[in-house]
This record gives sequence, C-alpha cells and structure tokens, in this order.
Amino acid sequence: MPVPTLSRTPAFWTAAGLLLLVLAASGVPTPLYRVYQEQFGFGPGVLTMVFGIYAFALLATLLVVGGLSDHVGRRPVLVGGLLLQAVAMAVFLAADGVGWLLAARVVQGLSVGALTGTLGALLLDTQRRDRPLGALLNSAAPGLGLSSGVVGAGLAVEYAASPTRWIFAVLTGAMLVGTAVVAVLPETSPRAPGALASLRPTVRVPRSQRSAFLTALPVLVAAWALGGLYLSLGPSLAAAVFGIEAPLVGSLLVLAMQGTAAVGAVVGHNLPAERAMVAGASVFATGVAGTIAALLTGETVVMFVSAFVSGLGFGMAFLGAVATSSAGVAPAERAGLLSSVFVVGYLSFSIPAIIAGSLSATIGLERVAEVYAAVLVVLALTAVAGVRLRRRAAARSTEPAPGRAQESLAA
Repeated sequence: MPVPTLSRTPAFWTAAGLLLLVLAASGVPTPLYRVYQEQFGFGPGVLTMVFGIYAFALLATLLVVGGLSDHVGRRPVLVGGLLLQAVAMAVFLAADGVGWLLAARVVQGLSVGALTGTLGALLLDTQRRDRPLGALLNSAAPGLGLSSGVVGAGLAVEYAASPTRWIFAVLTGAMLVGTAVVAVLPETSPRAPGALASLRPTVRVPRSQRSAFLTALPVLVAAWALGGLYLSLGPSLAAAVFGIEAPLVGSLLVLAMQGTAAVGAVVGHNLPAERAMVAGASVFATGVAGTIAALLTGETVVMFVSAFVSGLGFGMAFLGAVATSSAGVAPAERAGLLSSVFVVGYLSFSIPAIIAGSLSATIGLERVAEVYAAVLVVLALTAVAGVRLRRRAAARSTEPAPGRAQESLAA
C-alpha cells in the first residue's frame, strides 16, 4: 500500500525544516572547536583544516551530484543524503582524535553537498504560485540554520557536562527521523534521461542566467567569505582580540552575524531582486567596515554591532543574488543552478578561511582579519557597481537608434 504524501504547502514547510536541521548540524562544530583544541591539542592551522575539509567534500559532492535529483527524483537523493548525515553525527559521537574529526567533517560535507541543492529545488517546486517563498527560504536558511546550531552547541558547552556526547547522539536520532519523513514528501521531479551524464563534474549555469549570475558573483563571494571567517575563527578571534573566553558569548557573536542574515532576507523579500542585492551589498560593506574599526579599536560593542549590520546585508544581498540568478530558470535546471550558487558560496566559505588560519600563525590573527575584511568591502562595492553597469547597458539596448527614430517620425 503506497504511503500518502503531503500536499504542496505542508511539503514546502517540511522541506524547509529538513534544510534548517541539516544546516544547523553543520554549524554545531563551531563552538566545539575550542573544546576539541583543548582535548586533542591542535592550533588555528589544524582548526581551519578541519573546517575546510568539510567545505571541500561538500563542493566535490555539489559538482558531481548537484543536478542528480533533476534526473532520478528528489526523494532518492534526500534519503541518501540524510543517511550520510546520520553517519557523520555518529562519527562525531565516537571521535577521540583529529583523524575522527576530519572523517566526520568529510562525511558531513558529502551529505550537505547532496542535500543543499536538492532541498533548495524542492522548495522551489512546492512553493505556492501566488506566494512564492522558495528564494526567501533558500536565502534565509543558511543564516538561521547555522546560527541555531552554533548557539545551541554554545549553550551545551556552557552548561552540559559532556556536550559533544549528547549533542551528536540527539542529532544522529534526528537525522534518522528526517530520513523517515522523506517517505511522505511528494516526488516533484519525474525521472528524466541523463542521470549518468549529470554526474560529470561541472558547474551548471544555464545560458539565460549567466549574465545575472556573473553580476551576483562578487557579493556571493564576499558574503560567504565573511561567514567562513566567523564560523571557523570567530570564537578564536573573540578570545584573542576582545578577550571573550566564554564559548556562549563567542557563539552569540556568530549569531549576531549569521542570525541577522535571516532577518535581512525577510527585510529584502518584497524588494525587486537587483534592488535587494544592491541594498544588501551596500549594508554589508558598511558592516564589514565597522568590523575593521572594531579590530583597530578593540571595542567589543562595535564588533557586535558590525556583525549585526553585516548579517543584515548578507541576508538581503544573498536573497537578491539567488532571486536574480534563478528568475525564469526552467524547472529541470533548478537543482543544477542552485548547486552552482552554493559551489561559489562554499568555495568562498572555505578557501579564504583556510588561508587566514595559515597566515595567522606568522602575521597574527588580528592583522589577517583586518586585511580579510578590507577585501570583502571591495568585493561588495564591486557588486553594486556591476548591477548599475548592467542596468545602464540594458537601458541603452532598449533605446531606438537615432536614425531609425527619425525615419519613423518621417514616415
């Protein structure tokens, strides 16, 4: 007897819940890194390697299976991804050294890589036509999910006797429950030929979306690179520069940035896509400039305010970038396009943070963070300039040629 499936609206919110759960789990290790550093005795370089190997595994999976659900269906990919996520949580639970942490992060990266584009496409598939919220949820979920995981783990470190044990035991069970929930989700992507060909590593940006995608590229890089800095070295930066040793307070700094990214996405939801991207990039640049000021002055309050402003800009800019890039994309190309967006995001999320962690040992974490932030301001302003140039080019292309206009008047 077939299992009854959910209708469109409950399926949409169920997919949103699964996406938040997966992203929250990916944020949980951030406040635990310092716990692991004390237990296993490693420095910032190894820390960013543990952080970065997750992103590289995720990227490899996005490149290989990012568009697979467009061919084999959403549900098979969701089941496989959630089972891998449960395995990753179990490996974290058993971890007793750096090797285990690396293995857990690799498996988690493989899982999130398979799930991110698929769940994002499912949100677009099941959103209401009269009230499309898919782009909003895809934009808000990373900030909301990651910050929820970071703060939850920070609370556990602060108040639980064995935080790493019970956190990952609970998450293992939650992922298994999530796997079972997939059975009631509707299959929104019929099987189509080309599944094996889709496994060839490639970045899939449809020709019709390339101009918009390239315009959004600088702000995608800047926003995700700041997220990578906060999630890998944020607690270490809070302790080294601002003297914040409490894991929970360090987690709140991540919340100030990542949590308000979700608020920024909501604020920008009713704006036209390009306007949201421009406004978000401008706010983001202002917030990151405030981060530089906080690092130079050592003022904790300025750091929290700048993180809050940066997060608002992140959310608005990422929403605008996703909406701009995906406007009018064919249903059979949605998962591939969203995977391409996240490929850019996670490359920016990992590589700059790894470089920063490596350089911090020689030139100091504070100086690295200052240069890092300055580069992000330039990238965000480049995106603003790119949108304005694109608008001018579009306006010129619609203007009639002078000779043709005169001929028309004469006729």
